[in-house]
This record gives sequence, C-alpha cells and structure tokens, in this order.
Amino acid sequence: MEFHCVEDCSDCCIKREYYPSKRFGKIGVLVLPDEKERIEELGKKLAVKITIMPRIGISNPNDKDAEPEVIAYQLMGKDPNGNTCPFLDTKSNSRSPHGGFLCRIYDDRPLACSAFPAIENEPITLDQKCKFCQVCGSKADKNLDTELESLIKIKSKMNVTNSKKQIFRYATGIGEKEDKKQIMIRGWNKEQQR
Repeated sequence: MEFHCVEDCSDCCIKREYYPSKRFGKIGVLVLPDEKERIEELGKKLAVKITIMPRIGISNPNDKDAEPEVIAYQLMGKDPNGNTCPFLDTKSNSRSPHGGFLCRIYDDRPLACSAFPAIENEPITLDQKCKFCQVCGSKADKNLDTELESLIKIKSKMNVTNSKKQIFRYATGIGEKEDKKQIMIRGWNKEQQR
C-alpha cells in the first residue's frame, strides 16, 4: 500500500505529544543543530515568531557541572499548550495538495518533518498517531523513500549509542492548562539508562 496524507489532515503539524511523560511537558519538532540557524532565519524572513529549545544533550559523566552539549533542538508550537507549528498557515485559504493547511517552509522544513510518519527503518515502523497509519495500520510499503532517507540522516547525525557520554533530555514544561496542575518540570534531566 502506498503512503499518502489523508485528505484535509494537518494533524502532524498541529498536535504535539507529551514525552516521556506529562511531567516533562510537550515536545516540539526535532531540529538538528545544523538546521537550527536556517529555521531561525526562515522565521525572521517570514516574520513568524518561533521558539527553539534544546531537546537532547550529551555530556561527560565525569564532569557533573558541565552544561550538556546540544545534539538536538525542538521547534515548539505557537499555541500556549505547545500545539500548532508556527510555520503552518492556518489563516489563509491556501491548502496543500491533499487539502490540509499549507506549510510555509515545506521545501526547507526540518528533516524530522520529512521523515514523518516513519519512526524506525529496520523494520519499517510508522507512527500510529498519523491518520493514515490509524486507517491502514503499518501496511505502507510504497512511497516512503523520502521519509526513510530523512530518518536515516537523523539517526546518523544523532548516533550516541556507542558513546560514553551521559544523555540528557530537556523538559519543556509546556502543556494543556489542566495538565499544568501537575508538577511539570523545565530544564535538563538525566536520561535513564536502558
């Protein structure tokens, strides 16, 4: 079955999820360090206010006071609850070829956007939050070349599995109003060893 966006869907550009739990807040779109400046420049050029926060960092486990080196950032949503990509045009009548809202930076979007809904390449695993995947399951076997290529590039740039570095995750503290009543944290947190 060939992957394609579901008619009128823009959910991947609107809905953000909590990760790894509500306590950490919602995450934004993954932005690699070599993409960050370009995304910031696009925001300035289009007069779009954007917020880019750290997402994943690494440090030497022997240096307890060192600030983590950022190996991935995240582009946060423009809504107070962390949803809706700031580059998604929700105001005009312009639409994408499948009828969803138009991405103002589609040709220059981050690799993470190009990879969606692929979340694993061996075996190919698709994000079950994607409407196509909900309807068709993980049966897509065609038209995923671009997504898989982008995913492989991301993984190669973020490969820390053989590293002796400590991995940190940045908690955004951003979420739904009712969830903010919980104790949400913000800042660097040591990733639990698996």
